[in-house]
This record gives sequence, structure tokens and C-alpha cells, in this order.
Amino acid sequence: MRRTHRRTRSLLASCAVVAGLLVPAGLYAAGHVGATGAAPPAPSPEPSGAECRTSVQGSRVVAHCHNPYPTADRVQLHTECARWWDVDADGRPVTVGPGRTVRLTDRCWKEVASAWVTHGTGTGS
Repeated sequence: MRRTHRRTRSLLASCAVVAGLLVPAGLYAAGHVGATGAAPPAPSPEPSGAECRTSVQGSRVVAHCHNPYPTADRVQLHTECARWWDVDADGRPVTVGPGRTVRLTDRCWKEVASAWVTHGTGTGS
């Protein structure tokens, strides 16, 4: 019975080390875990950018972009038409201020193959 307890404890300790729950001695370097001296991970950037919803009806594309964040976002609608002779279009970039919503529109002569919105930062319109 004693052998079983030792084996169980040994197995649990091994699993904990593998899972990273226990840190073996010697891996502490300058207050950080890891012998390589790697810095702690950088804090994640603040969320930013407008949320855009794009819809296609026939030959028309509409995108509504709302920016709930305190920094401006520059959005641009891109439309790819289905027919080879129908000209694809890139709309003009529009700045979406904090707490604002913009509506972007475009169209093809016939069917729309795809439409998407790109983002960037900026203050011009």
C-alpha cells in the first residue's frame, strides 16, 4: 500500500511539472521564471478599430462601421465585381471618430463577387 502512495505522489509531481504548475529549482533568473532571461510578456494593446457589418443585395454593397473606442479608425470599402468587364472599386477612406457610425456604399453594374472593409488609423476624411 505504501508503494502505491509513493508512486501516486511521484506521478502527480511529474504531471504538475509537465503542466507548469511547479517550477523546478534553478529556473529563476532575475525574478522571472525561465533560465533564458526572457522578459515577461508585453501587455496586450488596447482594443481599437471600428466594427463593420457588410451586406450585399444584388449589385449594391452597404457597410455600417461603428467605432466604440476612444481612438479614431480609418475605414475603406473595397468591392470586387463578378463580371470581368465590371470595374472593381476601392471607396475613399473615411475616418470614424470615437462613438461614431459611418455608412459606406458602392455598387457594381451586375453581381458583386466580394466586398470587404480595411482599417487604419488617421484623422483626415
